[in-house]
Amino acid sequence: MGRSRRTLPEELLLLALDPTTGTTAQPQSLDLGLAGAQLVELALAGRIAPDGDRIAVVSPRPTGDPTLDCALELLRRRGAPVRAVHWIGGPRLGLRQTYLSHLERCGMVHAVAGQMCGVLPTTRYQATDTAISREIKARLDSAIRTGVPPDPRTAALAALAHAVGLGKHLYPGNEGRSSRSRLRDLIRHDPMGGLVAHAVMDVQNGAAAQPRRNPAQAGRQAGPGARTAPEPARGVPVQPHRSAMARVVAH
Repeated sequence: MGRSRRTLPEELLLLALDPTTGTTAQPQSLDLGLAGAQLVELALAGRIAPDGDRIAVVSPRPTGDPTLDCALELLRRRGAPVRAVHWIGGPRLGLRQTYLSHLERCGMVHAVAGQMCGVLPTTRYQATDTAISREIKARLDSAIRTGVPPDPRTAALAALAHAVGLGKHLYPGNEGRSSRSRLRDLIRHDPMGGLVAHAVMDVQNGAAAQPRRNPAQAGRQAGPGARTAPEPARGVPVQPHRSAMARVVAH
């Protein structure tokens, strides 16, 4: 994968970065969104593909992007397709910081050291070229305004922005209500982006959304006259992921 194109995690992070405060909007859900954006980027690169509600590796060949390749290798080690909701719900310490540091190395943001309450050290990130963020948002604005189906990359970005709750950050107030609604509707234009966005929202809602079995089929498997046991409550089982990423210091 060439580095002439910004990846979806980078674009999502730039959208979330507040140019005034240097902090990121929706920091908790943004971490989920970045993990989901990695999946979409790998799918666009032809390395993974959706398999129902699961993600399957179709080519383990490295992309050339170290962070994406780390995610690809972890998926490959699973040996079998993994449910998107389980992958996104697993902990990834420092993923946001990893991408912030990468954007800093690329010269798109610069770190500003500070203190919280005059004691705790903090790091905020200011965009060095706000034109890049404006160009990314302009793609969303165009898709919202024209109603023309966007390209898969823009559709996936819109789906992820909605899933992590950036709608109110990008289109605030009552005047932005219709834009937020149309941003949500763009989720249907990219199957992979839609799958990942729904997985992000499922994790936030604490529901894994297990696929339901056909009741008639379940009855046949249980035998004639057998009662079907009530379906258990669904949570998101957390599957740990090996990671040596640094502790997040940006908010």
